[in-house]
Amino acid sequence: MEEILIISNYYPPEKGAAANRIEQLALKLHQNKYKVSVLCPLGNYPKGELFPEYKGKFSVKENLQDITVKRLWIYPSVSKNIIKRTLSVLSFSTGLFFYLLTKKTPNKVVVQSPPLLLSFVSVFVLSIKRKKIILNVSDLWPLAAIELKALKKDSFSHHISLFFERFIYSKATLIFGQSNEIITHIHSIFPKKECHLYRNFPNHKATEMGLVNRVNEPIKIFYAGLLGIAQGVFELCQQIELQDVNIELHVFGDGAEKSQIEDLIKQNPEKKIFFHGMLERNSLHEKLQSFDIALVPLKTRIYGSVPSKIFEYGALGFPILYFGGGEGEAIVNENNLGWVANVEDFESLNVTLKEISKEGKDKIQTMKKQVFVYADNNFNLDFQIKELIEKGVF
Repeated sequence: MEEILIISNYYPPEKGAAANRIEQLALKLHQNKYKVSVLCPLGNYPKGELFPEYKGKFSVKENLQDITVKRLWIYPSVSKNIIKRTLSVLSFSTGLFFYLLTKKTPNKVVVQSPPLLLSFVSVFVLSIKRKKIILNVSDLWPLAAIELKALKKDSFSHHISLFFERFIYSKATLIFGQSNEIITHIHSIFPKKECHLYRNFPNHKATEMGLVNRVNEPIKIFYAGLLGIAQGVFELCQQIELQDVNIELHVFGDGAEKSQIEDLIKQNPEKKIFFHGMLERNSLHEKLQSFDIALVPLKTRIYGSVPSKIFEYGALGFPILYFGGGEGEAIVNENNLGWVANVEDFESLNVTLKEISKEGKDKIQTMKKQVFVYADNNFNLDFQIKELIEKGVF
């Protein structure tokens, strides 16, 4: 049985698309007869504090669904302060550096990027040890950081990040890109680098969720996920206008903007926004059965970014209201998965909401069936993994 190591900054019981994506990759490789191990920090995300089971520990070794998970110490933080966030990544990266340098590792390693510092440290050591490095790029850093205004263009940090970026692309044996834009960007720097499109498809066992249509209730739109800088859910809650439409917005999740969202809802009950906190995935899916439309926002158009929620909720039969621009917008439009509002244009979003309200719940019910059938036929994680195995990628 071939061994393969996955290095990631996130892994369950942590929440969010990144942790789910890496877990699904690990499980699918295991199902295809690989002996899989994961190297990650002690669980802390999205709260930015160590989970109770990891407090007071320097490292932990676990077995989760036959995946060996080795967790190293981290200084946890989800602060918007770039220095604190850098210290958090640096704390794990330092431990990771010495671990990879001194411990025996498999010949094949998947490295998740971003965070850029983590992937740089991993690729640096693994290239010295002449390992096969499969770089899994889910967002383009530092480009995304510039677009999110988390990093100043042409600053010292920007130039260091650009060096890290070029280094990991050059030393990787091959690269997975989560979008066609990511692959285009990498080829603009290294035209001959072997790249493969690797979408963030979910694994819902391909059975319809059993969505319930309650015709006497308002149309229920939901956002479920991280409440961080990139998603911009707090500003969306400020700008969205639901008073004159037959629509409610329900927010599920946790993160840096949680308290601001809760305060806004408490002070403005007329906005018809409801907050439910963070739920376990199974509990969330059960709760969502009577909901209608999945809202997928980004604070700004981020080149290379395709939110996994498009695939996640499309596969459950939810039409998508997309508010993020870029390749994600094209996916929703071209595959008739729902509606698109112009990114950063709240007037466009509110006009789209009025159109949805006029169309009513009967049309949405028909769309649910169409979206589920399309996603079931096209968002197939098993097929994607097997195709990559057949190509000799792993």
